[in-house]
Amino acid sequence: MAGHSKWANIKHRKGAQDARRAKVFTKVAREISVAAREGGGDPENNSRLRSAIAAARAVNMSNDRIDKAVKKGTGESAASSYEQVVYEGYGPGGVAIFVNALTDNRNRTTAEVRHLLTKFGGELGAPNSVAWMFDRKGSITVPASAVAEEGLLEIVLEAGAEDVTLEGSSFEIVTPPDSLDRVRDALEAAEVPMSAAEMSMLPQNFVPVEGAKAETLLTLLSSLEDHDDVQQVSANCEVSEAAAES
Repeated sequence: MAGHSKWANIKHRKGAQDARRAKVFTKVAREISVAAREGGGDPENNSRLRSAIAAARAVNMSNDRIDKAVKKGTGESAASSYEQVVYEGYGPGGVAIFVNALTDNRNRTTAEVRHLLTKFGGELGAPNSVAWMFDRKGSITVPASAVAEEGLLEIVLEAGAEDVTLEGSSFEIVTPPDSLDRVRDALEAAEVPMSAAEMSMLPQNFVPVEGAKAETLLTLLSSLEDHDDVQQVSANCEVSEAAAES
């Protein structure tokens, strides 16, 4: 829809502001540690760890902090025990919401996520209540000012990308899950800067939300992303540019 933005595009626009918050380092470090614990400390042989380290560098985390997070995951230094938890539910306007979290206290996180959903007119759903509306894909964001579209298409499609779209001031690149690393490596080799490169739950379709409901929904989604335990929020919403900029 002309004059509308999807949640994925909205949150990347706000990324520069979020990156100034100290809590983003905590979230990225937690993901690095869990990735290293589950797949080992060598990013060349651990795709999830490579993605987490790339995310850390995108927010200017120091190599020293990255190394410490990896060592916590591999057991070389003391670390809290985190588990991955998924929450599914609905927000204002019937928008489907999918939340990935890493927590050391499942009961606490569940109660807090439920509270946020309820506070802003949503509800927590049962497992698989909305997951079927999303596909697990690689998602890469590139500033539109950094590369010409024709050149970008040549790089990423040859590396295995599925789709490239211009969303506002950014190119959104979608890849199959097993092609994310290849496409990211191709962009790095071409010295194309990336705002984000991660595995995401991407909506199959989008629900338009307008007016007060859109503003409440965006407040809910931002509140969920601000939660210390929440790593990623996906939603199948499409809202007006005015609401997105407010």
